[in-house]
Amino acid sequence: MRGIWAAGMFGLTLAGAALAEAPDTSLRPVARPAALAAPAVPEPAARVALDSTGAILRPKPRPATLASAPQIVMARAGVAVAPAKQALFPVLRPFPRPKDLAQKQLVAAAVAPVKPGKQGVVSRKGSVCGDPSIRGAALAPITSRVKGCGIADPVQITSVAGIRLSQAATMDCDTALALRAWIERGVEPAFGRGKVVELQVAGHYVCRTRNHRAGAKISEHGRGRAIDISGFTLSNGKTLTVRQNFDRTMRKAHKAACGIFKTTLGPGSDGMHEDHLHLDVAKRGGTYCR
Repeated sequence: MRGIWAAGMFGLTLAGAALAEAPDTSLRPVARPAALAAPAVPEPAARVALDSTGAILRPKPRPATLASAPQIVMARAGVAVAPAKQALFPVLRPFPRPKDLAQKQLVAAAVAPVKPGKQGVVSRKGSVCGDPSIRGAALAPITSRVKGCGIADPVQITSVAGIRLSQAATMDCDTALALRAWIERGVEPAFGRGKVVELQVAGHYVCRTRNHRAGAKISEHGRGRAIDISGFTLSNGKTLTVRQNFDRTMRKAHKAACGIFKTTLGPGSDGMHEDHLHLDVAKRGGTYCR
């Protein structure tokens, strides 16, 4: 019996030693990492960004120079910025207009004269009446012994709006400007732009009475306010006279003169204008067109 007990005790001793040397494989909870042991940071209603350490990411303070960046950019662009206290956006105000800006913007009219029948700006050299499209020369005042005749500021016109005159015509600037308006608004729309290259001038300044009648009033020709046109020369070289070609086209040009000129007379008016159009800028109210 004693031998059996001793053997049993020896076996228990060997089992205990084996258990002591074997690794611990029992199921036990793993220790919580130190980073997770820190108290959880409560998130607001919106998601909060965290850095690698778990701290809340907060925006850095706005640099002091950043607030003035728009003013710097706008100043470089040439826009003045007025300071505004506690304003979200600065008040923009333009810089004062340079006094010499108008002079810098002037462009010299050095364009070559336009071709006959074409509208456009021509060289100011040789222009009169303050209009670069009216070419000619200024004359000395014209006086006369006959009361009512003469021109205080006469000009001698050679071409208007690119259309030549068959002879230099003496008149005042009001008549020259009306002639230009008629060419642009009457002649060219009737005949077609560029087709008429020359106006046949039958009469301009001359000190005489109306219709050359003795005792009649001084004609507008005697005041430099009238011009007579007897025909139109086209770009193909053909000349259409008022006497022989007073057709629909010429009638349209004649009608367009009424209102631009104070008096417009032509074939069928009074028997004295069967071969030309009389156009004047008489200083009176209303118009007379026949």
